[in-house]
Amino acid sequence: MSFVSNLDLKIVKNLEQFNKLVEAFGKIPGVGKKSAIKYAYYIALQDPFFGLNLAHTIESSIHSLKHCEICGGISQNEICDICADNNRNRATICVVESPKDILTIEDSNSFDGLYFVFSDVNSIANLKDMIAKFDSKEIIFAFSPSINSDGVILYIEDQLKDMGISFTKIAQGIPTGVSLENVDMLSLTKAIKDRREI
Repeated sequence: MSFVSNLDLKIVKNLEQFNKLVEAFGKIPGVGKKSAIKYAYYIALQDPFFGLNLAHTIESSIHSLKHCEICGGISQNEICDICADNNRNRATICVVESPKDILTIEDSNSFDGLYFVFSDVNSIANLKDMIAKFDSKEIIFAFSPSINSDGVILYIEDQLKDMGISFTKIAQGIPTGVSLENVDMLSLTKAIKDRREI
């Protein structure tokens, strides 16, 4: 084994903890190796005070955040602020794929109704309960365009056909295969405003 190889092994061994940190950041979706190294260096060496604050914030968030019992969105309580807000338009429920989509739509200021996160077929009973609870009249589907999304929409429509609900979905203009969080606010606002019956 050459001198360089021995030196490389020594460096890797000495940086074992740093490499673990890089690996942890690398598991975050969308974070590549270069970004993971940059983040690890920043929080461990460049600004360790920020790193400690970040670690504390992550731990607190894990312990305090949960899914809303009604809509499945992100909440610090059993029921989220949106579901608990009597000023929201409870006649309309926007069905989304992920709690992150709620944050994205709220950021666009284009919708004042309620939300429901449809994660799997077991969600249908909760959606029916929510419709009955709030006497909702319209379901807006805000899914990323795909064949799979179309299948889910047809399934939900079939399950709710006896509840007197009208169904709409956000207008096209959202590129196929692109998640809502990656759509610009103008396109998202227009897609919700120009929603159409299905």
